[in-house]
Amino acid sequence: QVQLIESGGGLVQAGGSLRLSCAASGRSFSTYGMGWFRQPPGKEREFVASIRVKSWITYYADSVKGRFTISRDNAKNTVYLQIDSLKPEDTAVYYCARGSDTIDIPRLSAADYGSWGQGTQVIVSS
Repeated sequence: QVQLIESGGGLVQAGGSLRLSCAASGRSFSTYGMGWFRQPPGKEREFVASIRVKSWITYYADSVKGRFTISRDNAKNTVYLQIDSLKPEDTAVYYCARGSDTIDIPRLSAADYGSWGQGTQVIVSS
């Protein structure tokens, strides 16, 4: 069973930046697509970004395009989410997730993922 451990969250002023990290256990990290989701207070979990396993093609929610960047370092078993130009509406618990299988497809839904981290809190003050 893979373990995904997020870090890098915190309290930041609007307009600031954060880099979230998600470290995965095990040797198979490079064979899975990875994604980031978030759950704002009182709302449902929503897709933020994903990166495919072979092509490293990335996908973003419209609300974060141009501000968020997902990347991966297979040598470090880590996926990152660079968050710039933070807004108060970005306040949420951010979760990383591993694809449910090793097929190289776009993964834009929570149903596409089989393993989840515990989340890291991001709070953006205005």
